[in-house]
Amino acid sequence: MYTVDPQNASNFVAGVDLAFMIILGIAIFFLVSLTVTMLVFIYKYKKKRHPEAIQNEGSNRLEAIWTLIPLGLVLVMFYFGWMGWKPMKNPPEEAMHVKAIARMWKFQFQYENGKVTDSLYVPLGEPVILDLVAMDVLHSLYIPAFRVKEDMVPGMEKQMWFIPGTEGNYDLFCTEYCGLEHSYMFTGVKVMPKDDFESWIADTTAAPVVVDTETSLADQGFEVMRRIGCNACHSSDGSRLVGPSYLGHWGTMRKVVTGREEREVLFDEEYVRRSIYDPNADVVEGFNRGLMLSYEGMVSEEEVNLIIEYLKSLHE
Repeated sequence: MYTVDPQNASNFVAGVDLAFMIILGIAIFFLVSLTVTMLVFIYKYKKKRHPEAIQNEGSNRLEAIWTLIPLGLVLVMFYFGWMGWKPMKNPPEEAMHVKAIARMWKFQFQYENGKVTDSLYVPLGEPVILDLVAMDVLHSLYIPAFRVKEDMVPGMEKQMWFIPGTEGNYDLFCTEYCGLEHSYMFTGVKVMPKDDFESWIADTTAAPVVVDTETSLADQGFEVMRRIGCNACHSSDGSRLVGPSYLGHWGTMRKVVTGREEREVLFDEEYVRRSIYDPNADVVEGFNRGLMLSYEGMVSEEEVNLIIEYLKSLHE
């Protein structure tokens, strides 16, 4: 068990806050002192008191003072900033790993036993390493209360780590502008006592997909697509976006490019599943390959069935 100040949300709070307060204190000191000096000079050397301007000779001592003092202050700020930042880049080897996956516009978290959640669950007082994966564009994972933030770059292996110090719920959101619904890309972190976390992580029972049992399967399918970000690139009204619209295509033949071969395929359940799990296998003619990444492991078979029900409803 790691020792963390129980008044701090994570092990990085004290170091980051100390650096911030030192820099803020220096800034306030100079703001006040320079403002006061300006007012004094305005009064003391106004034209009414000194109608004739005079030229003061330079002073090497004064030049040295206002060079060395700012240099020393900058080095002090650098030192405390460095001491607050350096531990963030040295995660312990025995930490628990969680894969944090970002795509427009949603976070998902995969645990070592295969459990997947939309919010991050972590044990109190134990080190946690987030393996950061961006599936489409630049994102940035930020947990303000923990004082940790890291950019997520497609194709680049990056990590973030921390030790939760206080039980509770905290905000987690994206701080890199990533498109239309960037401001809605937020979730939470739940810090749990270790025993409660062990019980929670051991329960791999799949969470129910149905949010409201009174809604139709098609409406539930739309909710799944909205939640995983499909509507960012595909429209339901026939308009062209990054990807093709899915309005009225169910049961029709679609012209696609498979490898270098042009062919027609039936828009049916098999085509939908292939488009979700292997989106670059059959690319609709007129659209670019590589813009959509696989959702394998991100959606369940039940969720895919609900998506199919929604796509069917658009052709009715």
